[in-house]
Amino acid sequence: MKGIKFLFTIIAGFIMLASVNLSAGGGGSYPNGAEGFLVGAAPPPGFYMTSYTYNYNSDSMLDDKGDEVGAFDKINVWGEVLRFIWISKLQFLGGTYGQHLFVPVLDVDLDFKAPLGPKGASHYTDFDLPYLIYSPFLWTFHKLGGKLHFVFSFADIYIPTNSQKDEDMANISHNFWTIEPAVGITYLPTENTEISFKFMYDFNTTQDDSATVYGFNVDRTPGQEFHFDYNFSYAVNKNFRVGLGGYFYTQTTDDDYDIDSSIPAPVANLLEEDEGHRSIKVSVGPGFWFNHKNIFMTLRVQPEIYVRNGTKGLASWLKVTYCF
Repeated sequence: MKGIKFLFTIIAGFIMLASVNLSAGGGGSYPNGAEGFLVGAAPPPGFYMTSYTYNYNSDSMLDDKGDEVGAFDKINVWGEVLRFIWISKLQFLGGTYGQHLFVPVLDVDLDFKAPLGPKGASHYTDFDLPYLIYSPFLWTFHKLGGKLHFVFSFADIYIPTNSQKDEDMANISHNFWTIEPAVGITYLPTENTEISFKFMYDFNTTQDDSATVYGFNVDRTPGQEFHFDYNFSYAVNKNFRVGLGGYFYTQTTDDDYDIDSSIPAPVANLLEEDEGHRSIKVSVGPGFWFNHKNIFMTLRVQPEIYVRNGTKGLASWLKVTYCF
C-alpha cells in the first residue's frame, strides 16, 4: 500500500512539473542583477577587487501561463563572488584595455513537495565553485566630457570546473561552457542623475548528463539568452546615491535534449514539451551606493515582478569594491 501511495506521489509530481524544467531553461549561468550603479563607468588604470554577496529565495515556481507549479516548495541560494579587475594604461582605438576574472562560490538548498529527480528525494542541497568567468579583452571608453561611459567585454567566458553532480537537482555546477559578449553603458545627463545598463547575450555548449525531475539524466544544449541589468540613480551628495534597478531576462532559443531509445516514451514526450518552454524574468527594486576614500559599496534588493517558466522570488546584493 505504501509503495502504491509513493508511486502515485511520484506521478503527481511529474504531472505538476511537466511544463517546467527546474533550471527554468537556458544556461542560467549569469546571476541576474549582479550589476547596477555606474556599471559602464570603468575605473582608471589600476588593480581592483570586488566582492559580491548574494542571496536569492523563492517559494513559488510559475509555468508558461503564470500558474504555480504545485510540486515545487522553496529554494534558497547564497553566493560569494570575488572579481579581480585590471585596467591597463594601453590605449586602443580611443579606448583603454583591461581584463577581469570572477571566482564564484554558491550554496543552494532546494525543496519539493513530492520526491522527484534522480534520487527520488524531496530535498537537495549543493555547495561548490561552479565555474570561473574570465574576459581577456575589456575595452573602456569615457566620452562627452565624462558624461557617457562604455565597457565592452568581447567575451566573458564561463569556464566549468567539471564539478557537476549528475544525481543532484540542486546542482550548481555544470560541464558546459558559456560565451557571453557584454557591454556596460552609463550616462550622466546631469551632475546628480545616472542611467546605466549592462547588456549580455549568452551562447551555451552542450551539457552532458543534465539531471531532470523525471529521474533521468539527459544531454542538453541550453537555449541562448538575452538579458540586461539596469539602474537609475540620484546623487544626494558626492558620496551617496539612491537608485532603482533590477534585471530583464529572456530565453531566445529552445533548449535541445538529446533523447534516445533509453528514455521511456512518456518521459521523452515530456522532455520534448519542456524544450519549447522559454524563461522570462523581470525584477525591480531599490538600491543605495556609498563611497568612502578607496572603498565603494552598494546594497540592492530586487523583487521579481514578472516570471514565466521559473521561480519567482527576491534577490539581494551587497557589493564592495576596493581600489588598490
